[in-house]
Amino acid sequence: MTKEIPRVVTRVQRRDAQVLKNFSFTAEMVRKDNLSKYLQKLRQDAWDLYQSLPMPTLKDEAWRRTDLAGMPSDTFVLPKREAYMDLAPLPEDLMRPVADQDHAGQVVLLPGGSQISLSKELADQGVIFTDLRTAEVRHPALLEKIMGKVVSANEGKFAAMATALADNGIVLYVPAGVTIDQPLHSLIWGPGEHLAHISHVMLWLEPGAAVTYVHEYASPTENNPAFHAGLVEIHVGDNANLRFVELQSWGEHIWNFTHERSQVGQDGQLDWIFGAIGGNVTKNFAEIDLNGRGSLGRMSGFYFTDGKQHLDYDSQQNHRAPNTTSDLLFKGALIDSSRVVWQGMIYVAPGAMKTDGYQANRNLVLSREARADSIPGLEILADDVRCTHGATVGKIDADQVFYLRTRGIPKIDAERLIVSGFFDPIMQRIPFEGVRERFQISIAKKMAAYHG
Repeated sequence: MTKEIPRVVTRVQRRDAQVLKNFSFTAEMVRKDNLSKYLQKLRQDAWDLYQSLPMPTLKDEAWRRTDLAGMPSDTFVLPKREAYMDLAPLPEDLMRPVADQDHAGQVVLLPGGSQISLSKELADQGVIFTDLRTAEVRHPALLEKIMGKVVSANEGKFAAMATALADNGIVLYVPAGVTIDQPLHSLIWGPGEHLAHISHVMLWLEPGAAVTYVHEYASPTENNPAFHAGLVEIHVGDNANLRFVELQSWGEHIWNFTHERSQVGQDGQLDWIFGAIGGNVTKNFAEIDLNGRGSLGRMSGFYFTDGKQHLDYDSQQNHRAPNTTSDLLFKGALIDSSRVVWQGMIYVAPGAMKTDGYQANRNLVLSREARADSIPGLEILADDVRCTHGATVGKIDADQVFYLRTRGIPKIDAERLIVSGFFDPIMQRIPFEGVRERFQISIAKKMAAYHG
């Protein structure tokens, strides 16, 4: 019997061993002019926290499937005032009404500037819909009430960065009992190579308020990398109703990181719809906190990735009160060598009886090199609840293709029809035809490059 000779194995160094360079931001970039003492302290504390936190790596549980090793952190700079004057102009089609009627208000954020409009009728009712810099000057008491109350700087490195350095953002405040019939619209337009677009979006609905709001992120695709870090804070008061649509169509050179959370009060309702088309690397944290008895939160999302895009969604449905309901459905398609990660969790707090929670993630992988990871989860600490989850990753059904081909439809057109039908349940959740059309055009552009 021969004796096995021990072998020395040299392991290949993991990519997370690479040390990311620090961002080039400095303490002098933390804006203090025209800020109340409270907001100055909030930003300064966030900056101190940002400096103390390390960059995320693959060793961190929340980041173990998203590698930041290729991000040129040290090349990103904040835009100067009126920087947009020398950058790619805003396309006219992004300014078209997203509903059957005109917008009741619109805020457009540009690098180093903004454009604001709001109907006089809403302004007279106490509605505030403006950019962050204007709110800092005209509505400091409101900002002290809402800023950092839903998403705090200690959520992570990028949350602290956005709290400290947000160069612009959006503030929506709807007083108690006010119903806004026409939709509101905002857009963050982010052209420019090596620019760091840092935004802070805050929505606060008092009890009994109601509004539909469409928010977009967009930019052209450019040759060199750019960066976005953002916060979205949403408060839906008791008996309030918010329909919130987000469309992310960044250029495919953007490194994009967002922390988003909503709080829903007693008998409040939130219908939250995501659409993700662009970006190079995206990491998104999105949570619903159902804090009041009888509150309802619905999260619907679609994504379509191509090339080498990487999209990582981390969703959480937190049932913190009895008789709450959550419903999550995310659907996505992948082509080329793109990758999608979706990780979801339904959490039921002690005492949150009669909870009804559902989550589902469906992925259609259209290329051999594409990859989808789908990871649902449950954490239930109460009795008498109903919580279900499911996830699928698959290819186009060959029987469906065969059926359409027997009707004289070419193979590639048949596959495109099937993909369109795959997204239809999400499209039906979108409140306005104009918004659905915007999403469908984005999907059609992706499919135009798909050849089976």
